[in-house]
Amino acid sequence: MQQGFTDPGAAVSAGPNGIGLGESERQFRLLVQGVTDYAIYMLDTTGRIASWNAGGQRIKGYAADEIVGEHFSRFYTDEDRGRGEPAMALETARTQGRYEKEGWRLRKDGTRFWANVIIDPVYDDDGRHIGFAKVTRDITERREQQRALEVAQQAMLQAHRMEAIGQLTYGVAHDFNNLLTVITNSLDLIAVDSSDPQRVRRLVAGAQRAAERGSLLTRQLLAYSRRQTLRPEVHDPNALIYGAESVLRRGVGENVAIELSLGRGLGEVHVDAPEFEAALLNLVVNARDAMPEGGRITIRTREHVQRDKEGRRGPGRYVLVTVEDTGEGMAPEVIEHAMEPFFTTKEVGKGSGLGLSQVYGFAVQSGGDVTIDSVLGQGTTISFYLPVRGDGESLDDGDGGAPVKVLLVEDDPDVQMMAVESLRYLGYAVLTANEGAAALEVLARDPEIEVLFTDVVMPKGMSGVDLYREARRIRPDIRVLLASGYARGQLPTIPEGCDFIAKPYRVEDLQKRLSQLLAAPPAPG
Repeated sequence: MQQGFTDPGAAVSAGPNGIGLGESERQFRLLVQGVTDYAIYMLDTTGRIASWNAGGQRIKGYAADEIVGEHFSRFYTDEDRGRGEPAMALETARTQGRYEKEGWRLRKDGTRFWANVIIDPVYDDDGRHIGFAKVTRDITERREQQRALEVAQQAMLQAHRMEAIGQLTYGVAHDFNNLLTVITNSLDLIAVDSSDPQRVRRLVAGAQRAAERGSLLTRQLLAYSRRQTLRPEVHDPNALIYGAESVLRRGVGENVAIELSLGRGLGEVHVDAPEFEAALLNLVVNARDAMPEGGRITIRTREHVQRDKEGRRGPGRYVLVTVEDTGEGMAPEVIEHAMEPFFTTKEVGKGSGLGLSQVYGFAVQSGGDVTIDSVLGQGTTISFYLPVRGDGESLDDGDGGAPVKVLLVEDDPDVQMMAVESLRYLGYAVLTANEGAAALEVLARDPEIEVLFTDVVMPKGMSGVDLYREARRIRPDIRVLLASGYARGQLPTIPEGCDFIAKPYRVEDLQKRLSQLLAAPPAPG
């Protein structure tokens, strides 16, 4: 035995139960020696091994006469010894009363095993520190089982993800194929025979509705990822709901009643009005689908004061918009996944599962949150919180003024043709180019161009942002409107001197952006 530890065989006094302490300590020593699943041994104050049991020999491969007197650091890997792990373990045990950790340890033959290690300080009757008790357990098999379980869980998670992506793809493809069928056939029928104006208007109206639904579907996809381009303005939420009332009623059909219970004196919110209306319509349509036999939908508004942080909501004033239905309700496991972008309880092909995710994405991008309360058989209440804004000023549209000259830069021929027609319809004079270098030549020749309207992603190495910088160098006073089918967050940083419009845009959207651009003073060069 190392100095500082008492040899159990040397004690001869009797214990209180009449058994000699020597016999008691002998029995304890036999117990420790007989344990084979744990390496149990003593260390002196410097970390040298003072005792050894059968478990130590079985796990680490050393007989007692080979290891007693050696430093316990020999069980550590070179990497751990280089970091000073053995000394740190003893110091932690001494100062904190216990050390426990898992890590790689070495056997006599050089192989590694994954160990659970516990070190406790040992004190004599006078409270003097005389060494350490160390217990090591080989948990390699348990670790391998745990890692195998984690691999299986990851594989299962990946399978679920692939299934969800497949479901999303199927739903989106189904919806877009329907929309494209309407649009392409309407155009084909107009091209074949355009002699009947009423028929043409009917076909055009159908194609426009299909295009609007396609635009909404892409916005829903972008909304959950929070990469949609929002145009927030200050609005009275009740006014927005009243304005959308007729659309909401048409969306639910005749066997579902809609009731409005809108609070008074609400603060104004800073939101994108079309996206607010789309979120409300998504909630109403979901509520309608939960009531196949008919029922009642109640839309409520009230002010909510948040005292402490809860979820995504920090303290402050919110307008709370709720949509309640008397439908089937949702089970807890459905609520848990309801706002995921790929989740739907509808049968395959009946929807892409993007409605609630659009609501969630819109609310979060607007600084708010969404909650769901539902009981099976009793209905569902979905609430979204929108922060109240103190300033009640919204942007003015501008008066459109006298016609101005616009340089349109667009490499897609069909999109360019559509944009030219739209600009001319709005009364602008239009010049065109299909890439950046050509646009700069046109701009240098014509000093009357007031607006550069350019796509962001273009061929031949010059993006719309690059073109903006070169154009402002030539014409510091020129106004610039950028456009892209990509979300703003996926594009290069848009300079402060530019405005931005997301594709697809309507003629009225373009009119509004250009009016605002022309009404504002030119940005400094």
